[in-house]
Amino acid sequence: MTNSHTPAWANKRFLGWCIYLVVLCAAFALPLREFATYTAHRDVHSYVLLIPFVTAYLIYIRWQHLSNKLTTSWGPAAVLAALGVGALSASQHFTNLERNDHMTLVALSFVCFAITGAFLFLGTKWARSAMFPLFFLAFFIPLPAIAVDTLEEASKQASAEVASWLFLITGTPFLRTETTFQLPGITIAVAKECSGIRSTLVLIITSLLAANMFLRATWRRALLVAAVIPLGLLRNAVRILVISLLCVYIGPHMIHSVVHRRGGPFFFALSLIPLFAILWLLRRQEIKQQYRLGDQDAVCADRVKR
Repeated sequence: MTNSHTPAWANKRFLGWCIYLVVLCAAFALPLREFATYTAHRDVHSYVLLIPFVTAYLIYIRWQHLSNKLTTSWGPAAVLAALGVGALSASQHFTNLERNDHMTLVALSFVCFAITGAFLFLGTKWARSAMFPLFFLAFFIPLPAIAVDTLEEASKQASAEVASWLFLITGTPFLRTETTFQLPGITIAVAKECSGIRSTLVLIITSLLAANMFLRATWRRALLVAAVIPLGLLRNAVRILVISLLCVYIGPHMIHSVVHRRGGPFFFALSLIPLFAILWLLRRQEIKQQYRLGDQDAVCADRVKR
């Protein structure tokens, strides 16, 4: 069901949800201000402030394809409201929480209340038709500190392993002790800061958006998103290799160069090239399949006419 002829009462319901969101933002004004200040200065979660705007854009471009059978769904709204109240209460009563975990609970509460409004004003059918944009709001919630630490450690270990393969492939002499590489003239230690968690998270978000917007088959979407992990590890390993080779062949002072200190965006951009190449191949394959199915349907229709 599309919204090509949306009745006036349906527009009033959507307007009601918009007003509800404005009131919600006003109620969360102080926590959201603290949240914005915190995430803007955190490398790992600096992307989260863009998520609501991306969600709004996704709803806008899908508007004609969203359900116009609008109702009030009390059950899902009550569950989400209870979860929102619980998260907000926990953020206020657990005073020993790290600041990151406090912000996680605040964001979780805000997202729960925002989606509660969708069920109150628009209902289950609309929410189901807008499932991806609403799901996308989950990226507004920062990862808990323990999850960040675990992912950084795992990424550090895996990146060091891939880097050792690249050293072997390039014929670079080295001695390895866990995540430390002893190279001619310098010793390189792969730290958590080299894990590239933020770049990987942004790459995951990018792949999800691209898969949802340009691919139809579930397995193709899953394949594109799954490709992010090896691409992220390869990006980290290439960065380690480049910095190491610069230190070996130019001088140890290159460890303080702009390639090391400010090279993250450049290597992230490089990782987008193979990701979009995979997207292009999957999209091309899907279009060819659609053409073949279209030709078969045309042949069948021609036979029926005869």
